[in-house]
Amino acid sequence: MRTAIVTGGGRGIGAAISRRLASDGYRILLTYCNSSKPAEMVVDEIRDSGIDSVAVNCDVTDPREVALLATHPWVIAGVEVLVINHGRYDRVDAQELDFEHLRRTMSTNFEGAFLVWDTIKHSLTDDARICVIGSQLGTRGSPQGADYSASKAALAVWARSLAQSFGTSRKRINIVAPGFVDTDILAGDSAEKRAARIQEVPLKRIGTPDDIAGTVSFLVSEDSKYITGTVIHVNGGLYLP
Repeated sequence: MRTAIVTGGGRGIGAAISRRLASDGYRILLTYCNSSKPAEMVVDEIRDSGIDSVAVNCDVTDPREVALLATHPWVIAGVEVLVINHGRYDRVDAQELDFEHLRRTMSTNFEGAFLVWDTIKHSLTDDARICVIGSQLGTRGSPQGADYSASKAALAVWARSLAQSFGTSRKRINIVAPGFVDTDILAGDSAEKRAARIQEVPLKRIGTPDDIAGTVSFLVSEDSKYITGTVIHVNGGLYLP
């Protein structure tokens, strides 16, 4: 059985990716940090479909917890797909951002991603596929999320550098950059704010987690075997870099 790891796989985009890759035939090891219940619900749903799955509590900013993740029997046996999806986003005006807030965001979004990769890289198969969930804000910036934007920019440039370093290896790594997606990040929007977002998108709708999951499924499949180091913007035309 092929194994896929999805960090932050118990909620939102991560949960959709976990379900989609399970439907593609991967057993799913998903991680969570703050709440076990949503993660266990995703695991139960996947198991009900006939595919094995497990949820692992892992704070990606803690090297000791990530090291424990690497000792899981599924990881030791070999990992075909790694999806780096975890993240934090606290809206803070760029002019009010302080160093401590920046440090926390970078520690989770960028350093945590690197730590997961660095810890389990020796368990990745020769033809492993890695997908990093970035953001449109990692290219365009945000007046209310300079720290988040910086962390996603760092992720994308790191991933593209890694893609180049793979050279003739069959390993591949790509970045998916979502736009507006119907997750907890938008949950606090007023009806007026949501309507304004919809009008801003050329396709006139907010994206769904399944929109992102479908793109990840493509990027880890044989259909994309000549694609690596690419940033794919999945945003309904909201931002065209």
